[in-house]
Amino acid sequence: MSLHPALSAYQSSLATLDSSSRTVVEATVASDATLHLCHPFGTVAGDAMWDTLYAPLLAAMPDLERRDMITLKGTTPEGQDWVGCMGNYMGTMTAPWAINGHLVPPTGHLTHMRYHEFFRINAGKIVEAQIIWDIPEVLMQAGAWPMAPQLGKYLCTPAPMTQDGLTATGDGQATMDHVIAMLTDLCKHPAQGGPEVMNLERYWHPRFNWYGPTGIGTARGIAGFRNWHQIPFLRAMPDRKLDAMGDLMSHWFGEGDYVCETGWPNMRLTLTDDGWMGIAPAGREVLLRSLDFWRTEDGLIRENWVLVDLLDLYAQCGVDVLARMSEFNKARSIGPITLPESQFK
Repeated sequence: MSLHPALSAYQSSLATLDSSSRTVVEATVASDATLHLCHPFGTVAGDAMWDTLYAPLLAAMPDLERRDMITLKGTTPEGQDWVGCMGNYMGTMTAPWAINGHLVPPTGHLTHMRYHEFFRINAGKIVEAQIIWDIPEVLMQAGAWPMAPQLGKYLCTPAPMTQDGLTATGDGQATMDHVIAMLTDLCKHPAQGGPEVMNLERYWHPRFNWYGPTGIGTARGIAGFRNWHQIPFLRAMPDRKLDAMGDLMSHWFGEGDYVCETGWPNMRLTLTDDGWMGIAPAGREVLLRSLDFWRTEDGLIRENWVLVDLLDLYAQCGVDVLARMSEFNKARSIGPITLPESQFK
């Protein structure tokens, strides 16, 4: 499947956003499309996309840019045509970002936010989307992250080391089979034995990078992955179940050494212990939305980009992160920032 010209225009228009981008977005997204957006935006129709997502962000970052670093396309086993994009929104945040009545303080600096955006295409139009923006990434840069510190490294998520995320071609079936086998073995622990049953060395490159969402962070290698993400995650929710169970459903497609998965949601878990992101053992079943990309090298996973809708996870536990952020900001000026012109003497 080649990118439809309308979708290419959509991507080009959003590379440097301005008021004219609205026309292109509305021409590409079907007015009755189903857009599944990260918390707190919810699910909206296609004709609400600009006003819900882009208008408030553009008001906060007038020089907003969208930079794709991975773009994959493919037909899923179910016969649907999807495009998956990973990249960063970037702009100078000179005004507060209004999100459902809450104001994220401006940074006055170049500010970045990772996105994973998946689009189902039919007859040249976007008819469905699943979108996670790493809103916590902006909260951290604004000094307004109100939850527990993350264990992993905080960084602006990079493009693939091979710099070929926009040009991948070829059959991605072998990559997909490898990743699905890895996920299958991951779920053997702890029910079927200790960490050894996950066979991590069989699937992961010794120097792999795992780019987790802000709130969890980035880890390197098996030791980093286990300590900064997996051990706390499994301690808190050992009964995790992946997609294809009951009402959970993912869409898989890949090209060459890349594969991606989109699910809304795609994992069911029960919070029975503490230790993961400082969340107390609520004893609640939760559903996770996770949109992921993998790149393999020499038959092993070298890089994995993971975005989880953490604000939705907190909401399922009864915690309103943005409301807590607003409590943080009561004694703080969050008005627009005017940067002085440079003075040369």
